[in-house]
This record gives sequence, C-alpha cells and structure tokens, in this order.
Amino acid sequence: MRLNDIKPAAGSRKTRLRVGRGIGSGLGKTAGRGHKGQHARAGGTHKYGFEGGQMPLQRRLPKVGFRSQKKAESQQVFLYQLATLDAEVIDLVTLHKAGLVDSRAKKVKVVAKGEIGRAVKLSGILATAGAKVAIEAAGGSVE
Repeated sequence: MRLNDIKPAAGSRKTRLRVGRGIGSGLGKTAGRGHKGQHARAGGTHKYGFEGGQMPLQRRLPKVGFRSQKKAESQQVFLYQLATLDAEVIDLVTLHKAGLVDSRAKKVKVVAKGEIGRAVKLSGILATAGAKVAIEAAGGSVE
C-alpha cells in the first residue's frame, strides 16, 4: 500500500452538484434557483427571523414572565411543620438545618395551617395573625 493508493470507502464521499453547466446537467440556466425573486438574485439573503416586512413572530408574541429576586429571600413555614421540630427556640438557622427553608432565605413567615400542640418560641421569624394566636394558645411566644 502506498499513499497514492489510499481512497475513501466506496459511497462515503458524494460528488458535489455542479450547477449552471448546461442543459444536459439538469441544473443549467437558472441553476436550481427558479425564476426571478429575491432568492434567484445574487446576495438575495435576509436576516434570520425576517418575514418580508411582516411583524416577526418574536415581536408579535407578548413578553412572558418575570422572576423576582426577592422571591428566594422570603419563604413560608406552616404550623404543622413547626410541630415536628424538637427545638424550643425556633429561628432561621434551626429551620434551615431541619430542611424546611432554603439557604437563600432571609425572611421566614409562619402561616396558620395545621395545628401546634406544644409551646415554641419564635425568634427572628415573622408570623401571620392566625399563626400568632395559635402559638400563644399553645403556650408559646413570638418575638
């Protein structure tokens, strides 16, 4: 075997179409571009998304959504979730260690959903009016 004998496998390389080389080639005269029009002319291209002057799809559709940066900072916890914790004093660190709030949470609010049967003390955590009443009725307090 010599370098000049090496050839690609049969059928792996397709010969390119030679357009505009006479009527016998099947791609003579207009060279597969059809008659007239923007695409038949040299340089007849348009930018991506252009629809011939019609308002393009990406501009016709409304803008969707807004993602608040503050959303991750504030989270809520329910009363029945507080009942499962062992700690007497519940603060942000306790809730994070228990996996009830995300590490990005800066403000946590207790919502009155479910019941709490034991006294807990909330430190540095907000509570709704209903949650505050339920915690104080169980013998706890909210700072």
